[in-house]
Amino acid sequence: MVKIRLRRMGAKKNPYYRIVVADSRSPRDGRCIEEIGTYNPLTDPATITVDVEKAQQWIKNGAQPTDTVRGLLKKAGAL
Repeated sequence: MVKIRLRRMGAKKNPYYRIVVADSRSPRDGRCIEEIGTYNPLTDPATITVDVEKAQQWIKNGAQPTDTVRGLLKKAGAL
């Protein structure tokens, strides 16, 4: 199964996330199929950038977003 989820980047106590499409069996920060956006929770307000067309295409093809990513995609207008 293919999932749309967050990959943690950045330093200790300074998280930065990439929104990626990955196989559900791969580790959280492991290999991904495609990167479709970023999420920075430390800015005020939090910065979310998403390639809406790619996100909608992956969801149409059966990729399941995690609960957190589903909320981010709603805020970005991709769902």
